[in-house]
Amino acid sequence: MSMLISISLPAAQSFFLADSSGSKKKQFLSIQNRLRSPAVTPLSSSFTTFNPLRLSIKSNEMMMMKIKRKESGRGFGAVCHAGSLATPSLPWISAISSAVLVLAKGTAVQKSFLVPLFALQAPPAVISWIKGEYGIWTAFLALLFRLFFFIPGELELPFMALLLVIVAPYQVMNIRGKQEGAIVGLVIAAYLAFQHFSRIGNLQRAFEQGSIVATIAVVCVVVTSCLLLI
Repeated sequence: MSMLISISLPAAQSFFLADSSGSKKKQFLSIQNRLRSPAVTPLSSSFTTFNPLRLSIKSNEMMMMKIKRKESGRGFGAVCHAGSLATPSLPWISAISSAVLVLAKGTAVQKSFLVPLFALQAPPAVISWIKGEYGIWTAFLALLFRLFFFIPGELELPFMALLLVIVAPYQVMNIRGKQEGAIVGLVIAAYLAFQHFSRIGNLQRAFEQGSIVATIAVVCVVVTSCLLLI
């Protein structure tokens, strides 16, 4: 380690005048030096030793860390973006497929099972609308209409779905979006698919002109139920 040496002047200096005989001296000027005493100040190792190789290694390490952080951030953003696109669309696909299956003609499934399936897999925005003021008024007017007029079975199921969502207890609606609700929905979808393909006869007839719409709706319901469970 290198040393820096600082040297200061003496603490005090005095000047004298001598008389003609030279035997007597008289002080006429005194200078006080207020500088500090000599000291040895060590220099830091960072000042005395400069290593360009170490500096370049540190800069390379910092660059690699920045590149890794950018790559990890991009990967995480891509995963989150894909998940955000896939998850909200599945309940909408399930709800639309259930509505199509309610109105479809070429199937012999028991359509009343679509009501609890809709309540379990409908999008949160639809459930919030049904439980809100507009949904309650819609259910009230539909109930009044049902008391005085006849409603076909296919058109009565949406009304039953409204009432089920409105009057369902909190404990039942709380399983929406959880593994328990996904399992129940998958069981209902599998039972509907079993009814559809077993009663229609064979796979070839399932894709004929009269039943292809119902078959596609059943397949969409089963696939979305499986994806919601995953």
